[in-house]
Amino acid sequence: MTAPRTLPRTLIDKIWDAHVVAQDPGSPAVLYVDLHLVHEVTSPQAFAGLRARGLRVRRPDRTVATMDHSVPTLPRGLAMVDADGEAQLRTLAASCAEHGITLHGMDSDRQGIVHVIGPELGLTHPGQTIVCGDSHTSTHGAFGALAFGIGTSEVEHVLATQCLLQHRPRTLEVRVDGALAPGVTAKDVALALIARIGVAGAAGHVIKYTGAAIRALDMEGRMTVCNMSIEAGARAG
Repeated sequence: MTAPRTLPRTLIDKIWDAHVVAQDPGSPAVLYVDLHLVHEVTSPQAFAGLRARGLRVRRPDRTVATMDHSVPTLPRGLAMVDADGEAQLRTLAASCAEHGITLHGMDSDRQGIVHVIGPELGLTHPGQTIVCGDSHTSTHGAFGALAFGIGTSEVEHVLATQCLLQHRPRTLEVRVDGALAPGVTAKDVALALIARIGVAGAAGHVIKYTGAAIRALDMEGRMTVCNMSIEAGARAG
């Protein structure tokens, strides 16, 4: 007897299926998160929510924080002129110390833009699910991860459970064949896509980039097109 043929699955499908903890019919999936990246802007209310409910961070070993959005420019000895930003940085440091979370703070040589230090420090791996309270978390998709931004209430949920309720996204293939002309960059590819499909053209989808021009991009170029997937309305890329 011939075994039934299974439909081919995209990388996105494979990662999703491997991370579904549970799902009731007609309901969003409980999706396990491999890596939760945290910064000072979208986390204060999330940590406050944990304290109010008497909860601890479920997997501090799978949570990494960095001071990112509110940091001053060099030299780092400059005084903070934004009181709100300074409070955010203090709150992040205190919350990470309270919950045993690795923090790359102002004095760390590993501090940097959250979506750059993930790959730079070897935290981002193919096949992972990665979330962060920042829409451009899709940058990590360049490394074969399913990565997307989440809101502050979802940051709290992941801190507490290491899981997230999510509906399976649809997949949109974007094929870029041929070779890019001299002076044409990955950002130009992304802008051309947005010009063609609009700022909401990929809403509800994860973009799967294919074609010779995409394969020829270096990792920085691939990070760029995945980062800018959000500007086309995509969930990730």
